[in-house]
Amino acid sequence: MQRVMIVGAGKDGTALLKRIVETNIVEVAAIIDKNEHAPGMELARSLGIETSRHWKTVMQKNINIVIEATGNVKVMELLRQEKHPDMIIIPGTVAHLISELVEEKEVLIARLKEETYKQQTIFNSTNDGMIVIDIDEKIILFNKTAEEITGFPRKKALGLKVNEVIPSSKLARTLKTREVETNQEQVLDNGLKIITTRIPMIDEAGNLLGALALFKDITEIVNLAEEVTNLKEIQVMLEAIIQSSEEAISVVDEEGHGILINRAYTKMTGLSEEQVLGKPATADISEGESMHMKVLQTRRAVRGVRMKVGPAKRDVIVNVAPVIVNGKLKGSVGVIQDMSEIQKLTTELSRARQIIRTLEAKYSFEDIIGISEEMKMAIEQAKLGAKTPATVLLRGESGTGKELFAHAIHNASDRKYNKFIRVNCAAIAESLLESELFGYEEGAFSGAKRGGKRGFFEEANNGSIFLDEIGELSANMQAKLLRVLQENEIVKVGGTKPIPVNVRVIAATNLNIEKAMSEGVFREDLYYRLNRYPISIPPLRDRKEDIPALCQRLIGKLNQDYGRNIVTITGQAIDILTQHDWPGNVRELENVLGRTIIFMEHHEIEIEGKHIPMLQLPTKESKAQENSAFVHNNEETLADAVERVEADVIKHSLEVHEYNRTKTAKALGISLRSLYYKMEKYNLANNSMQ
Repeated sequence: MQRVMIVGAGKDGTALLKRIVETNIVEVAAIIDKNEHAPGMELARSLGIETSRHWKTVMQKNINIVIEATGNVKVMELLRQEKHPDMIIIPGTVAHLISELVEEKEVLIARLKEETYKQQTIFNSTNDGMIVIDIDEKIILFNKTAEEITGFPRKKALGLKVNEVIPSSKLARTLKTREVETNQEQVLDNGLKIITTRIPMIDEAGNLLGALALFKDITEIVNLAEEVTNLKEIQVMLEAIIQSSEEAISVVDEEGHGILINRAYTKMTGLSEEQVLGKPATADISEGESMHMKVLQTRRAVRGVRMKVGPAKRDVIVNVAPVIVNGKLKGSVGVIQDMSEIQKLTTELSRARQIIRTLEAKYSFEDIIGISEEMKMAIEQAKLGAKTPATVLLRGESGTGKELFAHAIHNASDRKYNKFIRVNCAAIAESLLESELFGYEEGAFSGAKRGGKRGFFEEANNGSIFLDEIGELSANMQAKLLRVLQENEIVKVGGTKPIPVNVRVIAATNLNIEKAMSEGVFREDLYYRLNRYPISIPPLRDRKEDIPALCQRLIGKLNQDYGRNIVTITGQAIDILTQHDWPGNVRELENVLGRTIIFMEHHEIEIEGKHIPMLQLPTKESKAQENSAFVHNNEETLADAVERVEADVIKHSLEVHEYNRTKTAKALGISLRSLYYKMEKYNLANNSMQ
């Protein structure tokens, strides 16, 4: 490398030193200046270059080039005199010119690099893939997006033929055709779908320089278009569903302006789309507050709000819910129900329920609650009676559940798939009872239906008929009922022809039929027909151990009736209920629990003692057995006297044990079945009901 000595460390010398060091074309061996503190001297020392105030001694150290940077003619002349033949002396003016040329070259190179960088940045920052090939089909430009779309490394692609990188490329064909191809679909080897434009590159003289391809990945766009198409199909389908709904529906946006209503809404309110769509949610309200606006403010649904809508002030019930998408409120949807239609349906439902209740038995033995011995015995007797065709007579106080037993007996019999007709003999007027039970012929009496009418017995053919309050029948009706039980046939009012019927009779009464017979009010022959299979249902005071289970069952029923959510009843409340004698039996217990639940707070879920209304508690008085019971009456036989005393003893024991049959039987040392028999014999079962 050539060794250079710079004479002069001023401005020009310093600039030359910097330029030579930066270019590293030659080696700066030394810099000479009389001023030790000249800028060039300081720079040279920092770079480890020799400095000196005298050039003659340094000039002898194998120096090839001397640059005179002082601009002094005398110094230039002295240098020429002292140089050896192989040494080159460059005047300062020439050195300055060279320095400027080198500096200008470097500026141009920097600018070229900057422009190239800008172009590369533009090429790589565009979202379009860009490939340029020369006339030999070799890639000379392959931007970053092209690399991402094709999956081919950019550095490796440069210099390769385009079909080596993209086998399906038709850019080489553009070199031959020199034609522009715009928006051409193409599928790459990696499965991506692109749309590309191919352009030949031709200079002003018509010379072909290469070809350019610009392309974009449209895979996501195609998928998005398919999604949009699917969304439109879903939208059309949802609108069709809403329009086909019989429920009136209205939808508003987040500002409370109507955006959709269906035909049912227009029909109900009498308002057209022009009167609702784009209008505030209050446009359809005649009386009341807008539930749409309330829901938009609170973001909570509202249910069962009554208001009036439309010009006709239609009475409706409104249910409105917010429409929330990704946590953002987008509007609300309301369903409007016509109250008149609901009332009509409610009436029809009640009527249907009444019909069903008269034709079907609702309960089974599983619905009868009882763990006491008395109740278990009654249930077992009823189950046995259900398997026989015999007439059953249910005896017990009012409210003990005689009708419940009648339902269960029917459902446990082989007639359970046929009708179960219920008749309250005390609730039907005497003048109508015969025609209701047995039917009538056309023209039988004034006001009779054309074609006549079937009676309850005919309706219940092959099924069961429950005759409640049988003891209330008149003597005339008792005779006609006896004929049905004996002959299994009926004669309609106004008719003469007997009609055979196959009906299982279940009768019930809370009266003392034996006493009625002795008074001539009830036919003895009918009594024996009805009393073939008697079942005594114990009163609630004789089975108080059933009260907890009865309470749980009744609470569930009352929850449904009153829309409450009572979970249980405390032991303290049970104790209070157990102390009562329950003259109204289970019906009275249901009444007490119903009143209790009605007056409880809505947040309360447990019945406590404080909730139970005041009950009249029983007074426990022990009755001493009168000595006169053992006094013999000369007019009675020994057998009669024994029976009288036995009846008094049993009655006294029943009173002492509060008519608890199990305890009474145990105290008397007899079986429970024997006690029941003797109570029936001495008419003590009915005394307990009074």
